[in-house]
Amino acid sequence: MNFFKKLFKSQIESSRNKEINKQEVNLSLDDSFVHNFINKGGKFLYCTSIKEVKNNLKHILQENNWKKITCSDYDLVKLTDKIDVNLQEHFSESIPFFTSCEHLISNKGELLFSSNQLGSNKLSSLPKHFIVYATTSQLVKNMGEGLTGIKTHFSGNIPTNISSITNYKIEADEDNFLSYGNTNSKNLYLLLFEDL
Repeated sequence: MNFFKKLFKSQIESSRNKEINKQEVNLSLDDSFVHNFINKGGKFLYCTSIKEVKNNLKHILQENNWKKITCSDYDLVKLTDKIDVNLQEHFSESIPFFTSCEHLISNKGELLFSSNQLGSNKLSSLPKHFIVYATTSQLVKNMGEGLTGIKTHFSGNIPTNISSITNYKIEADEDNFLSYGNTNSKNLYLLLFEDL
C-alpha cells in the first residue's frame, strides 16, 4: 500500500511541476527585453543619468583596452568628452562602433537599426564590436511595432537599410529576413538610459 502512495504522489508532484512550467510569465517590456538580450549574450548596462552613461562608456573602453572608436553621430560624440579616446568617422574592422539604434525589440532581445545609424553599410561589413546607446522609450513589443514606429517617426522620409542584430556572440549566426545575406552577430554592449 505504501508503494502505491509513493507512486501516485510522485506522479501528482510531477504533473504539478509540469503545470507550473507551462504557465506563461508576463514580463514588462523592459524586463522581457533584458531577459532575452542577456540570454543571447548581450552585455547590458542600465543608466539613470547621462553622467552614468559617460562613466559606463569609459569603463567599457578601459575594460577592453580600446583607445579608438568609430562614431558618426554628433549627438553621441558629446558623450565622449572628457574620456580618453580617439574618434574616427570611417569604419574599420578592428575599431569598435559607437552608435544609437531605432528600437529595442522586447520579445526577441534584438536591436533594430536603419540607414540613420548604418548608412549604406551591411552589418557584415561593420566592426564586430558595437557599443550602442539607447533609451527606454525606444522599447517596443515586437518587430512589427518597431517597423511601424520607424514608419510613423519618419513619415515621408522612411530610412532604408533596416536590419537587426540578433546574436551577441561572434560565432553565432541566425538567418532573419531583415538581415538576409548579412552576418549579424556582434559583440555588443548596450548603454540603456532611463528616459521615462
